[in-house]
Amino acid sequence: MAAYEGWTSRLEAIGPVARAIDLWHAHRTPILLTVFGVLFSIWVYMLLTQEREYSVAFRKIYEEPSSAPVESLTEKTGAPVPAPAPAPVFKASPPSGPRRIKGEVRKPDSKLPMAEPQDKRPIQPLLFFSSLTGSTERLTKGLVEKLDAPTRKQGAEEEPSVLPCRILDLADIDYDEYFLSTPKIADTPVDYLYLLLVPSYNIDTINDTFLEHLKETHNDFRIDTAPLSGLLGYAVFGIGDREGWPTEDEGYCFQAKELDKWMAKLTGRKRAFPLGMADPKRDLTERLVEWTEGIRDVMSTLASTGSLGEGVPGSGDAVESDDEYASDDDGEVLFEEETKEPKKLSKSSSNLEDVEDLGRIMKSSGQDGSAAKAPVAIDFTTYGKATKKATQTQTVKEMVPKSSPTYASLTKQGYSIVGSHSGVKICRWTKSALRGRGSCYKFSFYGIASHQCMETTPSLSCSNKCVFCWRHGTNPVGTTWRWVVDPPELIFDGVKAGHYKKIKMMRGVPGVRSERFAEAMRIRHCALSLVGEPIFYPHINEFLGMLHAERISSFLVCNAQHPDQLAALKAVTQLYVSIDASNKESLRKIDRPLHRDFWERFQRCLDILREKRFKQRTVFRLTLVKGFNVEEEVSGYADLVERALPCFVEIKGVTYCGTSSSAGAGLSMANVPFYAEVTDFVTALDRKLKERGLDYGIAAEHAHSCCVLLASGRFRVNDKWHTRIDYQKFFELLEERGADGDWTPEEYMGEATPEWATWGNGGFDPRDERVDRKGRKIEA
Repeated sequence: MAAYEGWTSRLEAIGPVARAIDLWHAHRTPILLTVFGVLFSIWVYMLLTQEREYSVAFRKIYEEPSSAPVESLTEKTGAPVPAPAPAPVFKASPPSGPRRIKGEVRKPDSKLPMAEPQDKRPIQPLLFFSSLTGSTERLTKGLVEKLDAPTRKQGAEEEPSVLPCRILDLADIDYDEYFLSTPKIADTPVDYLYLLLVPSYNIDTINDTFLEHLKETHNDFRIDTAPLSGLLGYAVFGIGDREGWPTEDEGYCFQAKELDKWMAKLTGRKRAFPLGMADPKRDLTERLVEWTEGIRDVMSTLASTGSLGEGVPGSGDAVESDDEYASDDDGEVLFEEETKEPKKLSKSSSNLEDVEDLGRIMKSSGQDGSAAKAPVAIDFTTYGKATKKATQTQTVKEMVPKSSPTYASLTKQGYSIVGSHSGVKICRWTKSALRGRGSCYKFSFYGIASHQCMETTPSLSCSNKCVFCWRHGTNPVGTTWRWVVDPPELIFDGVKAGHYKKIKMMRGVPGVRSERFAEAMRIRHCALSLVGEPIFYPHINEFLGMLHAERISSFLVCNAQHPDQLAALKAVTQLYVSIDASNKESLRKIDRPLHRDFWERFQRCLDILREKRFKQRTVFRLTLVKGFNVEEEVSGYADLVERALPCFVEIKGVTYCGTSSSAGAGLSMANVPFYAEVTDFVTALDRKLKERGLDYGIAAEHAHSCCVLLASGRFRVNDKWHTRIDYQKFFELLEERGADGDWTPEEYMGEATPEWATWGNGGFDPRDERVDRKGRKIEA
């Protein structure tokens, strides 16, 4: 009986377990899925919480103001550093850059609260240097005396806008304090300008460590790619020896070049002044004086405007588009990354020298710390005169090699690249004329049949980076020719072949007129205005001779920055000079020239044009950009016309071709003037010219191109304008008297301007049909 009761009790105990097992087998799938879902949700929650905590901690590390005392800014000599003056209060000054128009002009609403003016903070220049033997340190102290000279001239009671420059040795400072983010080391708010003086060594020095730090900072995914964008700007000066290196490009100031590259990336390309380079055995004094004067000018601009200037964040995008760097920050071609690290000579290949005994060089530019004499204007793409040895070792590169991003960008835009520096592209007006939908203004003004016109250039490089450039800043830039030179025969044959190839591609386009297609297979005109600077090409006269030999007229456009080439230019059918502004500051904002003496070059070109006005047809080309050069510049343009006395003045509204991030100008459709605004400008200019007693009048118009023509009274015969050209007569004069022959524009003046092209009649060819963008006919 006892045994039975024990067995029964065991069965009763096992019963719940069996039932639980049965329940598990019946519902184990949903139970497992539920448990897994709960665990996964907990894991995701913990992960997100940790990420947020890490981000907060990281921001505290890199964004909180540094607690470093002001005393950390000490010179290597141990001299006490003057405390920064308290920030003076300035009223907000108007921006120096071009105005960005966002729509129609509106009257200010008095009900809206006015923005409070911001205080203008003083500028604190910081001069960093590296030195092994002390000579660069002595050079730096002399440089500071020159930079601080304008500061010392300020009144004692006037709060300085530029504080005395502070010297910092790269071997002594904490890089994170100055090159990880905008420094916060002063008691009062200041804006910083970085100046860096770096000799290049062929052995491991502090320079290597410093450059590696900059590289790691840029590539660190936890740090913004431009952590120093809060600086006002930076400038680098390099010292190096041209001798003893395998090639000059590999050795001469190679560390300064690297420094300039990484600082451009870390600051968002706020290059305040072009990279300066000098050889202490040749031209150190001259180059350093020039660089110092440029820095003083930059500091003056910063003090008065608070910015480096217009256009790109720097002072005119001095970086040339074919440098050996490539920007990995955006799609814009700024640098082309080097595929290998710069070579270093063996440590025994040359003596360790830090350009010794350089302290005396500052004495030659002034003993009393007074301002040095103004330097002669130079091109910063070439320093000094190249010696025979340097010329032999210099590596000559192609302007637009096929493997370059520039080549890919231009071909994508429809260019055919010929050789290494020339291009051809079919114009939209050529396509329009082939379909009987109208020709460009050159047909209305000068009788050029657009379907028989080839648009080309023998030089894709330009010395300006105009805010309205159609090429979006993708073409090369430079101030001196330093590339491979293709023979004119190669260019001439190549551009013709490229043009005819593009014309043949129009055979299958609906609406192309057969008779005009047949005429288009015979080039009669060449517009040397595609992109770049045609007279930059060293053999431009030979190329023009080939055009004229086949009786192809030449219409050459230059940007008034190469007076020597302009003076040496032989006969062209019509010579254009782009006049994009009436004064120096406006020209700087619009054209953004690379030459430092751009205004002097501009004026010399006007004088040359005046001399040529009785030998060939000369034209001013004014491109009106609303918000840049339209308002209140009529009198200035009249002064320029009075100085050069061109045969014609073309006034044309800018053509909008899409936003260009590389141009950095922020143009929009609001910057394109209405035709009524263009005509108002033209009539105002016409009045100003008559007030000066100049014989000019409004001769023709082409409303479709938003273009109007002013002509000299020399081309008015019997009260009728004769703006067209007798091309047959031009070639007869050329063959009879040669390219240097003596004739006047009146001798190849053509028939009277058609009535439909004269002022007040629109200028559209009645033989063609005007259509809208969808091809629908527009009634006159």
